[in-house]
Amino acid sequence: MLSSSMNAVPILKLSVLALSLLHISSAYADSTTVKAHMPTTNDEPHIQLPEIVVYATAADKRSSTNALGTATTLDQKLLNSKQVASSDTATILTKIPGLNVQSAGGISNLPVIRGLADNRLRILVDGVDSIASCPNSMNSPLSYIAPSAIEKTTVYAGVTPVSVGGNSIGGTIVVETAEPMFSTDSDILTSGEIGTFYRSNGDAYGANVSTTAANEQLSLTYKGSFAQADNYKAGGDFKSYTETGNAGKTLAKDEVGSTAYESKNQSVDVAYKNSNHLLQGTYFWQNVPKELYPNQRMDMLDNQLDRINLRYKSELNWGQLEAQAYHEDVDHYMNFGEDKQFVYGNAKGMPMYTSSETIGANLKGIIDLTNQGTLNIGAEYQDYTLDDTWAASGDGMMSPNDFQNINNGERQRIGIYGEWEKDISSDWSTQLGARYENVRSSADEVHGYQIDGQNNMTNQLRDSANFNASNRRTTDNNVDITALARYDIDSQKNLALGLSHKERTPSLYERYTWSTWKMAAIMNNTVGDGNGYFGDPNLRPEKSNTLSATLDWRGADDSWGVKATPYYSKIDDYVDAVQWNPMANTAASTQTANQYNVLRYTNQDAEIYGIDISANRQLAANAWGYWDIVGSLSYTKGENKDSGSDLYNIMPFNGSVALNRENNGWTNQIEVVGVAAKNDISTPRNEIKTAGYGLLNLSTGYQFKEVAIEAGIDNVFDKNYALPLGGAYMGQGKTMSMNGEIGSGSNWGTAVPGAGRSLYVGVNYKF
Repeated sequence: MLSSSMNAVPILKLSVLALSLLHISSAYADSTTVKAHMPTTNDEPHIQLPEIVVYATAADKRSSTNALGTATTLDQKLLNSKQVASSDTATILTKIPGLNVQSAGGISNLPVIRGLADNRLRILVDGVDSIASCPNSMNSPLSYIAPSAIEKTTVYAGVTPVSVGGNSIGGTIVVETAEPMFSTDSDILTSGEIGTFYRSNGDAYGANVSTTAANEQLSLTYKGSFAQADNYKAGGDFKSYTETGNAGKTLAKDEVGSTAYESKNQSVDVAYKNSNHLLQGTYFWQNVPKELYPNQRMDMLDNQLDRINLRYKSELNWGQLEAQAYHEDVDHYMNFGEDKQFVYGNAKGMPMYTSSETIGANLKGIIDLTNQGTLNIGAEYQDYTLDDTWAASGDGMMSPNDFQNINNGERQRIGIYGEWEKDISSDWSTQLGARYENVRSSADEVHGYQIDGQNNMTNQLRDSANFNASNRRTTDNNVDITALARYDIDSQKNLALGLSHKERTPSLYERYTWSTWKMAAIMNNTVGDGNGYFGDPNLRPEKSNTLSATLDWRGADDSWGVKATPYYSKIDDYVDAVQWNPMANTAASTQTANQYNVLRYTNQDAEIYGIDISANRQLAANAWGYWDIVGSLSYTKGENKDSGSDLYNIMPFNGSVALNRENNGWTNQIEVVGVAAKNDISTPRNEIKTAGYGLLNLSTGYQFKEVAIEAGIDNVFDKNYALPLGGAYMGQGKTMSMNGEIGSGSNWGTAVPGAGRSLYVGVNYKF
């Protein structure tokens, strides 16, 4: 177990971070001198330090991603520098204040925006609205794109414009690959990029390649990437046992079981340009032969995605027109990986198969109203079907038939929206939007492993009969309304205000999983807390009302800046969970603590509030280089108003400060990260408390013409710490057994630890 006796140390470190932010914002003097010594020509080889670029203006009338200060964009420079340290796209986004990750597999962490994650966020990859087709959300949307393939990522937190919203209440992440390139003359244009990396902790390595050939009208691009890792090690022993339940296989006490992975991505893109018209078609293929999960009872042992994405863009005399159609197939297989017990009696493993098909189409126009601003209108359609079946194994409880977890589940969305944006004066910019969505969901009748007789231990017949007798077809009419305004107080300060009402239909797994049997329920878990879950066909859509404000204050010469965003959300019919008594088939009358339990999804009311602060300051420009410092602080509080419990997976108070140096092509960074103890926990889920911690990270990079080299050390002092959003450790042992995960005992209370010291290096060459 990780000790919580050092909580005072991280609190002290966070206090230092807070003081650093105050120091950043208070230093106005000599900033003009500093700026005058910044590199201003291309004569010297240098690269821009990794930075966060904030959209804070409504000047671009043709931009559908204009959010009047509510969006944060990470450009390719930052993504390229950070992909050496992580193969997980979601983890790279944590450079944005208020964005964290819920731990999952090595390439499938789930982004958390101000306490809201997974299905509460909309994630668009080149306009494709993917859905995780897995009872554990293992194939999350961001897992389908490697960091090396990304050109730009924009994150909308909280008050999200309706043009990028829809069926989400927490925000939107828009991921974009590079626009197709074309030759500017009759010559054939060719370009490419190749890169590789290695990380010591987990012996991780990988490579990426892309190449383009194009003339004035036709462009052809191929991209491929590969990443592989073994289990990583924590900064010290975090568990007292070594057994895995498999003969001859043990794991060291500091080895984090079920963290290995292997991923392969390939895509082919063909684009045709004629005057102001662009037609683009992309075929994307991903295969994940293995991705193990330290906080889930199952592992992903094969996942294949095939996607066709067609897009059309046109610049017309009235504005822009865009159309898109896509088709996506997912085949997903789960079972026990090499670190988890495979044989239970005569049952050899627990094969679980999920397949899904997604068909979607989008149409939008951005109309220039000249003196009346811009009007963004659009329509969207998506049809998603899902089958989740668990094959029989042995001749005991997991026999004789297949277990239908979700049978022919379907969710169909049809949405329309309109968004008007206008500069109403030289100081005021506004954006008003409304969206309507019709969401229909359904599922067919199911059966368990047993279809006759009665097993009082599993209640499969009772539960399937109750589910089949229920109304399994629901139509939701969801409304999304957003109002944004920005006021330029003066040349150095602006204030952005946002108000929104958003609604989200529960997922198929929240509505249509049906078994109260412990063994079946623990296989349905999207949050990694070790508990078992089942759904409710009568769940109502979540309804969130959010208010936020952002004050952005910068020096007259841009040598310093402070940005603060307080926010508040009241969520009606929040989908939380209550402990369940499987035998009585009713909500538990008393709460059972310090163990894993069966829970049922239910609607309750909740509220979330907090503040994100970021700051930067130029320090000096001298013979040793250009120096600056950046920092951030984030605080989030979430509470279930019905139960009085804190919400699950809320990141505790945290912050970071980084000292950056740039000189003649070199970039260097010293970063300190501090996280407070997690004591506010979800009591129905028996969420595990975690101690606070502080980490030191070092990185350096060099750019010489077409070659870029990145290297660094994460967790320099090999700190042993638990991840606040890491969930319960399920990386080894008898994971099919609720509260009997190790031998005859439970491992409840063991949190997933963070990685110990890791050295990494990467090389990238553009040609």
